[in-house]
Amino acid sequence: MTLVDRHWRSRAIFSSLLVLLLCAAANVFAQAAPPVALHLTGDVPNHLDLTLADIAAFPRQTIHVTDEKGTPVEYSGVPVAEILQKAGAPLGKELKGPKMAVAVIARAADGYHVLFSLAEFDPDFSDRVILLADRRDGKPLDNHEGPLRFVVPGDKRHARWIRGVTMLEVVP
Repeated sequence: MTLVDRHWRSRAIFSSLLVLLLCAAANVFAQAAPPVALHLTGDVPNHLDLTLADIAAFPRQTIHVTDEKGTPVEYSGVPVAEILQKAGAPLGKELKGPKMAVAVIARAADGYHVLFSLAEFDPDFSDRVILLADRRDGKPLDNHEGPLRFVVPGDKRHARWIRGVTMLEVVP
């Protein structure tokens, strides 16, 4: 084998190894990204794809309510208004006139969905805080409830306490 042949063969091996390493590194980085827990889409300026860590970084609140079985429980999570505000939904002084007809559809992984008026989330309209909960009695929600759940204090029936929330869609 000539010196030129050795050079080209060494170069081909090096190039192959470099491609292999780059592909492996890309695969490692792709697997390292945490999964999206909540998509916020629809008629808002900023669509959001939030992981559980992103959601945990929002301002948090704890509320004491009675669950569907009549048991007093404590839920912790993020007021939904905080997430809607980050997406640019019209809240506060912007929520007036035709924007009063804006709604939010909460969708669960199992296909269940619930409609809310945007004003229900706005602290300027109600003292009630609708919570996107990720903890119950200090522990992460179990597979039956979570990982995310709406808690709607004051509702006599818990039909809008949607479990397994994966998407919020803002609709006109």
